[in-house]
Amino acid sequence: MYHMRRGEFEAAWAVSDAVLHARAGVPCWHLPRHLQYVWDGSPPAGKRVLVRCYHGLGDTIQFIRYVPLIKAVAAEVSVWAQPTLLPLLRTMHGIDRLLPLHDGTPDMAYDVDVEVMELPHMFRTTLHTIPAEIPYLWVEPVSLPYKERLAVGLVWCAGEWDARRSIPFAHLAPLAEVPGIMWYILQHGPGLADWDDGFGVIPAARNLFEEARLIRGLDLMISVDTMPAHLAGALGVPVWTLLPAEADWRWMEDRDDSPWYPTMRLFRQERCQDWTPVIARVAAALERRSNAGAGTVRALSTW
Repeated sequence: MYHMRRGEFEAAWAVSDAVLHARAGVPCWHLPRHLQYVWDGSPPAGKRVLVRCYHGLGDTIQFIRYVPLIKAVAAEVSVWAQPTLLPLLRTMHGIDRLLPLHDGTPDMAYDVDVEVMELPHMFRTTLHTIPAEIPYLWVEPVSLPYKERLAVGLVWCAGEWDARRSIPFAHLAPLAEVPGIMWYILQHGPGLADWDDGFGVIPAARNLFEEARLIRGLDLMISVDTMPAHLAGALGVPVWTLLPAEADWRWMEDRDDSPWYPTMRLFRQERCQDWTPVIARVAAALERRSNAGAGTVRALSTW
């Protein structure tokens, strides 16, 4: 993690190689799935490869980008993924077989298996070789109304495993004051209970595939570090990701961009738990761009 945060991927893989060697033959199937290690170091060339998606939805979306690299050398690529993601993953190139993840064992034969977050290690990724061609998930955008305003999606609350990622809804008040914005509330779960229904609308997306189509139609997605930020990035939609001071390793340190997602801009806390300056910077940037008008945002890349 020390090396990954600093973009020193080559040094990180040296550590990972030592860990891989040390754990050889040590069982891990009794551990929770997100703590299980899968890959044993076997190369994928000419093999039937199974990609297991044992982490979160955002993790799968971020690292599924490696499938075309596997397909280029493997005999067959199967992906065992969260059922809610399967319609989206069917739009991706390089997957021969998709299976819904369940609590049992995969119902297929394979020669090499790897957890989706182990793929950067398998391919010994560096900052310069991250597969960052976007989009790599493909959906048709929804045609949204209110074309005279910028269509902006918003998510402020992440999952429970790291509460530091979430922003109290009341802190978002400055965003509501920015003129020329049509807000689409894409928040789910307990965080939605804090929503003020005078701030934006909740679109009628019945599933994740429909939500992806809506995100694809947005001018901009604003989200904390959770799945919709990854989805917007994978779809090639401009996305502003709001990060706590001690952000996850994948966002590295001292960057306002992400080599994983070319259309992403990062807004970081300067002090732990202090979201006020972050929201002020977002509101100021949004107001500057609202004057550009709807329909011009895509040409502005990450703004």
